[in-house]
Amino acid sequence: MTISWIAVRDVFLLLSLAPFAYYLLAIFAAQRFFRGVGPSLAVPLPNHPPGISILKPIHGLDRETYQNYASFCRQNYPEFEILFCVSDAGDPAVPVIANLIRDFPERSIRLLIGSEPLGASDKVNKLARMARETTHEVLIVSDSDVRVGPNFLRAIATSLADPKVGGVTCLYRGLVEECFAATLEALGNSTDFAPGVLVAWLLGNHALDFMLGAVMATTKTHLAEIGGFESLVDYFSDDYELGNRLAARGHRVKLSRFPVSIVYQSERLPAAFRHQLRWNLSIRYSRPWGHLGLIFTQGLPWTVLALILAPSPDVAAEYIAAYVLLRGTMAWVVGAWGMRDRLVRHKFWALPLRDAFAFFVWLASFFPQRIHWRGRQFLVRKKRLVAVSSRP
Repeated sequence: MTISWIAVRDVFLLLSLAPFAYYLLAIFAAQRFFRGVGPSLAVPLPNHPPGISILKPIHGLDRETYQNYASFCRQNYPEFEILFCVSDAGDPAVPVIANLIRDFPERSIRLLIGSEPLGASDKVNKLARMARETTHEVLIVSDSDVRVGPNFLRAIATSLADPKVGGVTCLYRGLVEECFAATLEALGNSTDFAPGVLVAWLLGNHALDFMLGAVMATTKTHLAEIGGFESLVDYFSDDYELGNRLAARGHRVKLSRFPVSIVYQSERLPAAFRHQLRWNLSIRYSRPWGHLGLIFTQGLPWTVLALILAPSPDVAAEYIAAYVLLRGTMAWVVGAWGMRDRLVRHKFWALPLRDAFAFFVWLASFFPQRIHWRGRQFLVRKKRLVAVSSRP
């Protein structure tokens, strides 16, 4: 039996509609998730606010490092501490942390030097040490380039007050200078990554089975159930593993309705490509089918394919119109309205460039890769990091 060219064409034209359905689903999810959230929305304090320990694994400097750290000191919350951990006393972040301790004497801030090499992930080695030396039951892990608002701790504590909740994580938007490569990367936070997380939230009955590395919150009790950070020291995607293991034990992983900000360095396009590639690889190794399914969330390549296969100019125009309208609406509803991301408002015109960039990153992620992280190289075997020897 011979399959006609028209039948093949029609199958691909039908598949080209999949991203449009995804865009509609993401718009619906965002409207459900962000309903009632606004800049003036009050964040209540729990009746019995728990003490909170903030864990910051540090390696070098980020852009506006002091301002990022200081945002955690300016919290509208009664009792918390901040622990920083660096690999050695020569880390350039050490003087910044010293200034922070001097400028915020009312805050409990500690600097730890070094960590036991329990596994391949230097970050998780540091988390394991900090968790052992904390004072409070609630733990919040946050990356060094994260910046938060003054009610950040209130929002986390309120979410964890629900006894069914075992973990809390946050969406994030990008803060960039005038840098084309960083803009392409940061624009994806609110217009690519966040929509995917919101769809997972909607389909997961308003819960997740993973966490996002920018902010991960849980308690010592829940952490002990999964073997502590020590059980994650060799994993490439420690954020995914932490959330997935909590969910597997029946705890809800809640997505906070208050996003945080990531401060991006000015960078060249190859560096931005490597960063996005590492993110794609984390999905590929953690959720292989989810990584493969990303192709059905990308409207630009499918629209280009539809233009090539379209039986008439009218059909081609309809695909272009659907892509522009639905892609733009999703980006605006999720990024500009829900996430209140000013970058989306100012760089809305760059969405097609972002989509092209994301498609080529996704393609590259199928090829064998070495993970470049903090000056070291790793291979990934069964989700675990394997350090590549520096010897010839």
